[in-house]
Amino acid sequence: MGDVARGPSIAFDGRQTGLIGAGSSAGRRLSARLERWLEAERGQLALWLPVGLVAGVGAWFWLPSPVAWSGFLSAMAALALLGLAFGKGGRAGRSVALFAFACLLGCALIWLRAERSEGAPLVRPQVARFAATILQVEPLPARDATRLLLRPAGIAGLPPRVRLTVPQEDAPDGLMPGAIVYLRARLVPPPSAAVPGAYDYAAVAWFQGIGATGRALDPLRVAVAATRGGPSVWLADARIALTRHILAELPGGKGGVAAALVTGDMGAVTFDDNDAFRRSGLAHLLSVSGLHLTAAVGATMVIALRLLALSPWLALRAPLPLIAAGIGAMCGIVYTLLTGAEVPTVRSLIAALVVLGGIALGREAMTLRLVAAGAMLCVLVWPESVAGPSFQLSFAAILSIVAFHELPWTRRAFEKREEGRLRRLGRAVGALLLTGLVVEAALAPIAIFHFHRAGLYGAAANIIAIPLTTFVIMPAEALALLADMVGLGTPLWWLAGRAIALLLWIAHATGSLPGAVTFVPTMSRAAFALIVAGGLWLALWRTRVRVLGLVGIAGGTAMTLLAHPADLFVTGDGRHLAVRGADGRVALLRERTGDYMRATLSEISGRDSDDTVLLDDLPATLCGPDTCAATLIRGDRPWHLLATRSAYMVDRPAMLRACAAADIVVSDRRLPDWCRPRWLKADRTLLATTGGLAIRLGPSASATSVAALEAAHPWRIRPLPARVRRD
Repeated sequence: MGDVARGPSIAFDGRQTGLIGAGSSAGRRLSARLERWLEAERGQLALWLPVGLVAGVGAWFWLPSPVAWSGFLSAMAALALLGLAFGKGGRAGRSVALFAFACLLGCALIWLRAERSEGAPLVRPQVARFAATILQVEPLPARDATRLLLRPAGIAGLPPRVRLTVPQEDAPDGLMPGAIVYLRARLVPPPSAAVPGAYDYAAVAWFQGIGATGRALDPLRVAVAATRGGPSVWLADARIALTRHILAELPGGKGGVAAALVTGDMGAVTFDDNDAFRRSGLAHLLSVSGLHLTAAVGATMVIALRLLALSPWLALRAPLPLIAAGIGAMCGIVYTLLTGAEVPTVRSLIAALVVLGGIALGREAMTLRLVAAGAMLCVLVWPESVAGPSFQLSFAAILSIVAFHELPWTRRAFEKREEGRLRRLGRAVGALLLTGLVVEAALAPIAIFHFHRAGLYGAAANIIAIPLTTFVIMPAEALALLADMVGLGTPLWWLAGRAIALLLWIAHATGSLPGAVTFVPTMSRAAFALIVAGGLWLALWRTRVRVLGLVGIAGGTAMTLLAHPADLFVTGDGRHLAVRGADGRVALLRERTGDYMRATLSEISGRDSDDTVLLDDLPATLCGPDTCAATLIRGDRPWHLLATRSAYMVDRPAMLRACAAADIVVSDRRLPDWCRPRWLKADRTLLATTGGLAIRLGPSASATSVAALEAAHPWRIRPLPARVRRD
């Protein structure tokens, strides 16, 4: 019996061993193929460390609560340990462990940065009279105003930092960093996004430590003048004086653009010019960034190298490239300080210094490793910048350029060779055009996600605008400022003005072309993450597996194109309502809607702001001075909408009937309990807790709120505390 009993057991064990052996063999083959692939890509593995940091920061912004953030940190720690434990010393295990650790570090950095911020917002709007120290001055000539960043002098109930707009007639002389001013102003908490998907200034203000914004109600009085001995005061004073000098030499729109290029001060750029630059894809030229810093540093290096090479003794004995790189670095630092040392400019400076360091060590001027090093430094110092368009646009542009020109076929096609002048010019123009198209493709998802628009002719416009700005306008301005020291700058200012006029003409002509801008409704976070992941996969790998990145790009694009845009948008204060009509046009509740709000509501609906209409113009709509009732057909069901648009009381019986007949009621005031629509009452009481709403009508109607997107992040919407009634 023992032998009979053992027979089946032995047979079973044999089958099991065979299955395990087969599975183990398949696993070993898969592991071997993975190791061979990673060995072939070993030079690219380090590039994924900054990607891991960015992914960790992005996860913190995306996940809703401390519990989810803690879960993400625990999951990444477990994944890192598993990679080390089961990798058995292989490249795959170490790669997974390092990437998971980078994700953990990114999430921890941004969480710590948010907790240590001093951006606790003002509790409720108020009018306050207080003394404050000026931290920063930003002239806004195009708006006849000046913007101040203030530190209130220990006033109870006020946040540590306040951003204030002062009308020009109320701004006295002596407004500079370090001065103490006495003022009266109306202050409000930093505004959250007006509607889901719009710009959320509350998040930006939190990390900048700004707890309130407002406007001065009376002329300011300088109580204590600033001490002029400090370097920060000297730099701020020099920047303001330089801006005024440029505006005096080139008045109007040309002066605004010239000042923006030299000092980074965009306050004098008119709204029309700014909009033209945005529509034409040239907006990056106005903000001091990597392009301007590269032009300044590169020109300084070339001039320094040529001048130093004039000395045979230095040319034979001194490391001229190293000396020129040092001079270029000093120029970049001075230029950054002169333009205000804003985070985007400092980030560009870091990247430039990394490149200069590579040049000094005899490396290539620009490689993906240098781009990765610059990105890693920026994320470690300013992790919150990852969520902003500035970081994403700048690194997407430089990453796409470097990755494109590192391709073998690109090197072969565009490398210098012995050929005729005409063919060499055609090759250079082709390289510029292809590079522009690659950059536009890389920036389009970011522009759509943040600004709900994408340019079509930006690549062609940049082919002319970038060389014009880099090789004509900026050198002409620099030489004009130098020549002004001896009173000979007039001809150079004339040249700079003519070149800027040409740049403005390019921006306006390109931006006004039919179809110059494509407006796209809100892109979801999931679709954006898919496109970004696919783009990084495509750019950073070198073997054929990189083409799998196209799957992510295609998936995110399909999600965006198939997404159903919202039918209604309600702002957080209830004053503004946007309805998407049957023809796709956006209908607004109020005729006197400001330009900013009109642009926000129309662009987030996927339309141009010039194409908006009034709600009164929609069919099946009855509007009066106090209320507006509309019937919207979605599918086979009518939706009845009621909105108030004045502060006057409405007759109770009429309002009671209107509320009962409505599916949705929208109001900027608190409506009584007896107003009971069939589905949603978005009045002041509800909107104080939800913020702006994006409403989709149909068989499964739903509403997305700003509060739901902000979740438990520190800048989340907080309902106002109840006022204490005193009898």
